[in-house]
Amino acid sequence: MKRVVLFLATNLAIVLVLSLTLRLLGVEPYLTQQGLNLGSLLIFAAVFGMGGSFISLAISKWTAKRMTGAQVIETPATSTELWLVETVRRQARAAGIGMPEVAIFDSPDINAFATGMSRNSALVAVSAGLLRHMSRNEAEAVLGHEISHVANGDMVTLALIQGVVNTFVIFLSRVIGHAVDRIVFKSERAHGPAFFITYIIAELVLGVLASIIVMWFSRRREFRADRGGAELAGRESMIAALQKLKLAQELPHLPENMAAFGISGGQGFGLKRLFMSHPPLDERIAALKQSGI
Repeated sequence: MKRVVLFLATNLAIVLVLSLTLRLLGVEPYLTQQGLNLGSLLIFAAVFGMGGSFISLAISKWTAKRMTGAQVIETPATSTELWLVETVRRQARAAGIGMPEVAIFDSPDINAFATGMSRNSALVAVSAGLLRHMSRNEAEAVLGHEISHVANGDMVTLALIQGVVNTFVIFLSRVIGHAVDRIVFKSERAHGPAFFITYIIAELVLGVLASIIVMWFSRRREFRADRGGAELAGRESMIAALQKLKLAQELPHLPENMAAFGISGGQGFGLKRLFMSHPPLDERIAALKQSGI
């Protein structure tokens, strides 16, 4: 329940901030008696599409900590915590990025994630289940995978792609709604119910199609992060970590809105595969075995 309230409150705050931004910019309403003001609509779509995506990225560390209950290690209290912090420090230095915050979240799932606004201000978190069930070589490979995400700028790139497709979805859905309202239902002034019904349906359909593009990129970045993890911790350690994840796939996973940031994937066939944020682990293992690392 706490996660649902936090999710709703965060999104409401984003909408309020973006609405205030439009007002401060003096953007005219995109709906007029004569039709659509395409200039205002484009600004509206860009502010809500790009703005929403980047605000979510800006607060991603704060949100992730509260969604997962991750506790940042300020001063290592155990040998495991000390090893974890020092391993991340060493890998961050090797990858040429700033030292991320390091955290542990209480979950039986063998998982980890990285998030943050920039390469030099990131968060890397691992589950308690990962520390319990993985050897240090395997855990080091998982950390290398997450550090590679940060070094590759994957969070920013994903936010950019999400923002662009959101902008097109918002813009095109309202153009389609306007066209249906004027051409099919012959509305001559203002906009009738057909506009609102059509643009909502179009937004849902276009949103589904757009998510295919975003998920395709998300899957590609996982292969690259696997290679980065192999370079930082060794190919055999990275393969062993992925094999351990494969054995543990039936365990509970990260909250749905955090899944794309984690290392663990799922299984998908047919149409379901198009909406997967991670490639199947068998494919990731095969790709590493065939790599020249």
